[in-house]
Amino acid sequence: MSEIILTLSGMSCGGCVNSVTRVLQAVPGVQQASVTLVPPQATVSYDAALADPEKLAQALAEAGFSVTASRRA
Repeated sequence: MSEIILTLSGMSCGGCVNSVTRVLQAVPGVQQASVTLVPPQATVSYDAALADPEKLAQALAEAGFSVTASRRA
């Protein structure tokens, strides 16, 4: 299992946190997504055979959010 921390932009409220969580959990291979508003980031555990940071960022972009940075947890 791989884990990554994504720094996000486009989040402004608790509803955004819920939306980002749902978007990330819908990506095949994502086991867990923990999203916070302050700081605006998501910690994601995923199966690297099914998901990768680019797929996560693409799913978020399609939902109106963007990844400004990422680092391995």
